[in-house]
Amino acid sequence: MTRVAIIDYGMGNRRSVQKALEHVGAHAAITRDHDELRAAEGLVLPGVGAFPMAMRNLRDLGLDELIGERVADGVPLLGICLGMQLLFDASEEMGGAAGLRLISGEVRGLDGRGLRIPHIGWNEVRFQRASPLTVELPGAGCPFYHVHSFAARPDDPDTVIGTTEYGERFATIVSRDAVFGVQFHPEKSSRRGLRMLQGFVGVCASVVGARA
Repeated sequence: MTRVAIIDYGMGNRRSVQKALEHVGAHAAITRDHDELRAAEGLVLPGVGAFPMAMRNLRDLGLDELIGERVADGVPLLGICLGMQLLFDASEEMGGAAGLRLISGEVRGLDGRGLRIPHIGWNEVRFQRASPLTVELPGAGCPFYHVHSFAARPDDPDTVIGTTEYGERFATIVSRDAVFGVQFHPEKSSRRGLRMLQGFVGVCASVVGARA
């Protein structure tokens, strides 16, 4: 059974992510223990709340460096909601803060163009290119559940896998090598969200298989 560690830094709906991963066949543990995180075959970085506080928590626990170490080793990483935003260089939220710098770009306020912010609800995600996260999903795209006020602006358009529109069109699925991010909540997005998480677990298993 593929071991996936959900990074516990005090922010995010960790238990619901754990249940969803277990549902698709992973052994999922919520942990901040460095040895457990190093032993895992995949990492999930959830997140709900403010970017600067999240980065401060990660730094205080030494998890920012550990995440970088694991990514450098080729271990797959999935950021969810705020966790996706943390993958980028920086955010302007609450005066600004540096991120994990795993994907080039910045996080800025969502331009709802008259629509209510935060953006809460189901939105159709349009797939831009193929990805292991979307291989079991309809080819053109499908809806996922979003809750956010900020959106990532990747520097490289090739890192964008999926986009959605809420006032403006923005990146909602991104990847670089084995680093993946989704702005929405797959664990709250019914069977399609579960299929996406299953795709990520498959990536983790394939990396392990390649090293065996």
